[in-house]
Amino acid sequence: MRLLFVGDVVGYIGCAFLWDNLKQIKRDHKVDIIAVNGENSAVGNGITKKSAEHIFNSGADVITTGNHAFKRKECNEVFTMPNILRPINFPEGVQGRGVTVLDLGKVQIAVINLMGISFMEPIDNPFFKIDEVLKTIETPNIFVDFHAEATAEKKSMGYYLAERVTALVGTHTHVQTNDSQILCGHTGYITDIGMTGSEESVIGVEIELAISRQKYHTPVQFKEATEKPFLNAVLIEFDEKTGICTKIQKIIKRN
Repeated sequence: MRLLFVGDVVGYIGCAFLWDNLKQIKRDHKVDIIAVNGENSAVGNGITKKSAEHIFNSGADVITTGNHAFKRKECNEVFTMPNILRPINFPEGVQGRGVTVLDLGKVQIAVINLMGISFMEPIDNPFFKIDEVLKTIETPNIFVDFHAEATAEKKSMGYYLAERVTALVGTHTHVQTNDSQILCGHTGYITDIGMTGSEESVIGVEIELAISRQKYHTPVQFKEATEKPFLNAVLIEFDEKTGICTKIQKIIKRN
């Protein structure tokens, strides 16, 4: 089987490009399941019901998020929607859930949303939390979106879960890395999928605004860039009987 994981969709331009291209990518690559990180899909950051519905209507089966999951006031409404996830290691009592199991008849696919804590919010330890969660999952086909800042934390988690999950893909930093591989002959891995939005930007933000923030260290109201949209994703082939990843392929789609 083949699962496509699409990197962080950023704002209107990212949503529009996803709509224009996702279904064709699915046909071209014979994709069975699509997961999309949508935590930046709303204009101005975060995720709304409107942007989530747009992603689902574009062809996604599951939406994952991250540290911006609760940026918008309507987040409680968003996380009652089926197959939309927030990081599973948020504390007990937080709205939403962090894992879903898609039942395809003879095959079940589990998708887990996990968040790192290095240079991020001090939520529950992701290593201990993922151990708890894996005990509850019966299918061998397990995919983890690890939304994290630090490369070392992502790589450590990849090896920690090697041979226990089908694939772990990194999100959050918006730049696709060149280290896609299969760990221990079992688990597909990439440090970051990248993003879907404006390529002519600083991780989705208008260039001059981002430069000003870095140069002067004073507050700047970021605005999403709109030039030269592109889509970053990875295609993961796996044996659905064993949960073993047989191939992980980077995909970049431009007009």
